[in-house]
Amino acid sequence: MSLPATVSVAERVSAVVVNHEAGDALLECVASLRAEGVGEVIVVDNASSDGSAEALMAVDGKVRLVQTGANLGYGAAANRGIEVSARGLVLVSNSDVSVHGGALSALVEALDADPALAIAGPRILEPDGTRYPSARRFPSLLDAVGHAVLGDLVPTNRFTRRYRLGYLDVDDVTDVDWVSGACFLARRRTLDELQGFDESYFMYAEDTDLCWRARRAGWGVVFVPDAAVTHLQGVSTARRPYRMLVAHHRSVFRFAARTERGWRRLALPAMALFLGLRLAVMCARQALRARHGASSRAE
Repeated sequence: MSLPATVSVAERVSAVVVNHEAGDALLECVASLRAEGVGEVIVVDNASSDGSAEALMAVDGKVRLVQTGANLGYGAAANRGIEVSARGLVLVSNSDVSVHGGALSALVEALDADPALAIAGPRILEPDGTRYPSARRFPSLLDAVGHAVLGDLVPTNRFTRRYRLGYLDVDDVTDVDWVSGACFLARRRTLDELQGFDESYFMYAEDTDLCWRARRAGWGVVFVPDAAVTHLQGVSTARRPYRMLVAHHRSVFRFAARTERGWRRLALPAMALFLGLRLAVMCARQALRARHGASSRAE
């Protein structure tokens, strides 16, 4: 798919890139956006100390750099960029994402095709070219627990497949519950209507929450397989694994507490206990991996 010749991505799309110590990946991200014709690129820097923001400005002085002065988290930083964006469509992206040729045009075309759509997510690829499950359904408590318990041990279990839409058709634009916040295109007026991301999420689930609120407000969310991006993943989060593990589990519970209704709310205390136990196990695993890595380097 492609845009009509009379339509300019540069005139319609603002890109908001959230950066926190992404290094050279930030330069690659912005270069890929420029190659796609994006004229307004806003980089929101969450107090990076690696010089990535300064290195970017040295090679692309047209970037609008927003310094937050602290690590506000992903959604809060994205909101700062959205607030100063000037176009009707906003691409929100991690700084370790590289946009493939034609991706922006495909996303814009998907939103143009249906005025009821608010958010369009691309096909996100791992560095080895495999597809990351970036389009998903809102998890029920049963699916969330089943995925948490079995996801790593048996990736093909029915809970994970249902949650991650393992049966998703990767050939057509498809209506989904939510798409990954690592990269998506949204209508600016929808983001304004929803007041952007909920900043109570530091990291993780802020994208699920945004799409949930968009759908409750009557907007649609779609997965656009013709639009492809590559996501390195973990470029900055790997530096603080324990903080990220805590943030992930906290965000999962926050989303469940916001969305569950009726009798299911009675299960929230048990879910909190389960998530606490899972967090302890994940932290122990991380400590063992770090110790093993240190031992291997010392040999």
